[in-house]
Amino acid sequence: MRESTTQITRRQTLSGMASVSTLAMLPACAATSAAPAPASASTSLAGLAPDAALDRVAYAMLAHEPGRATGLGVDVGEYAAWRSTFGTGGEEGREAYAATLKELVREVKAYPKAGLTSDQQIGFEVVETAFTSALEGMAQPYGDVAVGSWRNAPYVVIQNVGGYIDMPRFFGSGQPLKTPEDIGPYMARLAEVPALLDGELERIRKARGQGVVPPAFLIDKAIAQMEASIAAAGESYAGPLSESGIAGADTAAAQATRIAASGIVPALERQLAELKVQRAAAKDNAGMWAQPGGEQYYDWAIRASTTTKMTPDEIHQQGLDELKSLHARMDPILREIGYTQGSVGERMRALSADPRYQFAEGDPGRKEIFAFIEDRLKWIKSQMPRAFNTLVDPPLEVRRLPLTEEPGAPGAYGGAGSKDGSIPGRFWINLRTTDLHRKYDLADLTFHESIPGHVWEGEFSNRLPLIRSILAFNAFSEGWALYGEQLADELGAYDEFKVGRLGYLQSLAFRACRLVVDTGLHHKRWSREQGRQFFVQENGSKVEEVASEVDRYCSWPGQACGYKIGHSEIVRQRARAQSELGGKYDFKAFNTAVVLGGNAPLSVMANTVSRYIAGART
Repeated sequence: MRESTTQITRRQTLSGMASVSTLAMLPACAATSAAPAPASASTSLAGLAPDAALDRVAYAMLAHEPGRATGLGVDVGEYAAWRSTFGTGGEEGREAYAATLKELVREVKAYPKAGLTSDQQIGFEVVETAFTSALEGMAQPYGDVAVGSWRNAPYVVIQNVGGYIDMPRFFGSGQPLKTPEDIGPYMARLAEVPALLDGELERIRKARGQGVVPPAFLIDKAIAQMEASIAAAGESYAGPLSESGIAGADTAAAQATRIAASGIVPALERQLAELKVQRAAAKDNAGMWAQPGGEQYYDWAIRASTTTKMTPDEIHQQGLDELKSLHARMDPILREIGYTQGSVGERMRALSADPRYQFAEGDPGRKEIFAFIEDRLKWIKSQMPRAFNTLVDPPLEVRRLPLTEEPGAPGAYGGAGSKDGSIPGRFWINLRTTDLHRKYDLADLTFHESIPGHVWEGEFSNRLPLIRSILAFNAFSEGWALYGEQLADELGAYDEFKVGRLGYLQSLAFRACRLVVDTGLHHKRWSREQGRQFFVQENGSKVEEVASEVDRYCSWPGQACGYKIGHSEIVRQRARAQSELGGKYDFKAFNTAVVLGGNAPLSVMANTVSRYIAGART
């Protein structure tokens, strides 16, 4: 995911998270009762062959997240009932999920590792790491944990978190509607939405009782967006049926309209009333330091996001150091194109105001943006044989974000489609205003979110065993997407357009700023405005862009740290491979090894590189 960048990730339907569905971002789902779990979704691994054991882990996890199974395209056969439910919700569902994860960690640790292939060894390592981290998050007294994904949030309902956002997107693009047989599962899940929303209401009330109230400026955004969601509820839930054109859909759409009016809208109104109660008590302190147990929460959040043991101070300093280095690379390009006065940030702000690099306003500009993206996609696809020995051809759609989501959303996000190919990879772009994007930074954004970034990497993950397709790590997902930007530059994307290279370098610098600002907000007690001004003054970022950017850090603490930490580690591992292999180093072979190794904690990725080095020496 990228904040004009990104969403969850996965991440995502597929909001910045690579290769998982929208509902991967929800707590153990929402219904009052779950479909019975098939026998093969039980947790016992004893006596199973390694691959079968890893599959057992995957289905035991998906039994708690049926919506995620739909996004992966695996809710078929004995799991077909999952397509009609979101599973057990509320605290009961959360506790049951935690119990399953705890048992799986125990069994994975005890599983005999002798004789495992390297891929199987990675599979067990990834499971243990992801589930252990999730359990640590679930032990926090408040907040949501995205198991094996990126969107951990201390606030269950806020400007970019909650069923009021996720559900319309899921029903609009994630729940299958291709045949008349799909209508029944659609309606069954739709009937569960009010329970999901009320489960969230219970949790945010409980958090308020613990003294956890989001910053006032976030609540203001959430209130406005929820009001828009209420107004659009009928179309959000009945519209996909009406537009499907399948037999019986019009009758179902009328019923969906009634469910929205009598169940979903009242549940949203109850949430809205609670947000207004919270607004009366809210303050403008932006960081987790101001919340009960906030320092402990943030410590867990940055470890979960970066898959490292780095401290906030170490991350903060790395951001400052990398920003200085990147600005040293930007300065000569700026001078060459005539921008010689002022800091790099000041000159980039001047460049942003240059009408030559702006898109037209309104719908004409939106049309320009889509054409620009399609042109860059065509070019980068043609370059992939120069960068990889193994190629994929991911199905890909470029879509505008839903209008009700745009105000609180990042500039863009993307991710792979379902494992079975029935749901394509998607590059979602925020077009609430065309001023979010420039002609010198949109190419880089495209490479990040689609190819060779999130959609490309996610397609490789989809070819791995199921559990590897499910579990994603923010530092690898976002680090790879940034590395994808770097690959595009190295393949010549900006050889004839130096201003485009400035956009790429500013993108990296933007991520370095994230390290500084995220830790500044949550550890060094910066204000919201301090965070915004750091981006504007130090990196020349657009005011419109960073307004929602900084707010995102406030609701997803630590997530923004994964990007540059992950990218820097991939680059460091590449330098290690070059140093150790000398003339035997191969650019395509390295890239292929890393992407085939799959989404993993950074330490596991380093092991993948070690195996590549050992193999290249023989």
